[in-house]
Amino acid sequence: MRKIVMLSFLLLFMISCSSSKKTVDSFNYSKIEIDTLLNQKMSSRALLVDGNKVWFGATGNKFGFVNLTTKEHKIIEVGNVDLKIDFRSIAQTPNAVFVASVANPGLIYKIDKDLGKIELVYEEKHEKVFYDSMLFMNDNEGIVIGDPTENCPSIVITNNGGDTWRKLSCSNLPNFDEGEAFFAASNTNIMYRNNTLIMVSGGKKSRVYTSKDKGKTWQTFETPIVQGSAMTGAFTADFYNERIGIIAGGDYEKPQQNNTNKAITKDGGKTWQLMAENQGFGYASCIQFVPKSKGKCLLEMGANGIFYSNDSAKSWTQLAPDKDFIAFRFVDEKTVVASGKNRIVSIHLK
Repeated sequence: MRKIVMLSFLLLFMISCSSSKKTVDSFNYSKIEIDTLLNQKMSSRALLVDGNKVWFGATGNKFGFVNLTTKEHKIIEVGNVDLKIDFRSIAQTPNAVFVASVANPGLIYKIDKDLGKIELVYEEKHEKVFYDSMLFMNDNEGIVIGDPTENCPSIVITNNGGDTWRKLSCSNLPNFDEGEAFFAASNTNIMYRNNTLIMVSGGKKSRVYTSKDKGKTWQTFETPIVQGSAMTGAFTADFYNERIGIIAGGDYEKPQQNNTNKAITKDGGKTWQLMAENQGFGYASCIQFVPKSKGKCLLEMGANGIFYSNDSAKSWTQLAPDKDFIAFRFVDEKTVVASGKNRIVSIHLK
């Protein structure tokens, strides 16, 4: 009887290991197919997936959605068109989408998903205002992060589903060094994973900040990514879970430079290891883990095209040379929606 039990356990273990290995190996993507969803004269860095819809914010006051199945789309102009608003941040609750303008004045709009009501819910006028990313941690609590107007990051929060917002005092926030800020590259320098807020800075300092209490207190961690000038550092980041994360970016003014521009953490951001030095992509605008890949597979878009890794960022393969894409989001493990210069597309990984 004991022998039968042991053999059964061994068989189950082998099946489990085989299944686990197959799960990761099945992501050996080597090519892509691009299906254009929308052509429009605009630049879009803000995307979110909402069922079969993709909402976007863009230049020229533009906001809207495109249907992934039918390609039906709707574009509206939000706010004062004379201000030439650029929406680079986007987030959602079950009933509304929120977009934030990038520069002075700092504006946050709440837009019903039926597009029946558009409401300005926050306004901030300051010569240094520059808001970079936003998200909702749950249906009620949201956060927008931006460059310093004093000696700390600008952080605006809501506790009532986005109806009202307030800016936090520097007394409760980490100090930023002179020249340290965020980048409004793809709405991916703030994330919320397993009850932890994570934000990444760039510029003359590039660091990682984590909060276990939704922004009330913060821990600060150094990174090895290139830094020291205004356009260097981490432009984008993603965490697969509470432990495994990646930061990427580089030197925006040296887009081919592919060293000290990507790093992995396996301890929640406390320590970082540079990856694929002098290999793969240079300047990165957006990087994301492939869903269900156990944190081993990643996709990147930026100045050198579209790159893919299936070995935890140790090596990278270029899937396409297209340099127009700035932001993307996974619909599922095989489908990506991407935006950038004048178009929004669906990308199928093969």
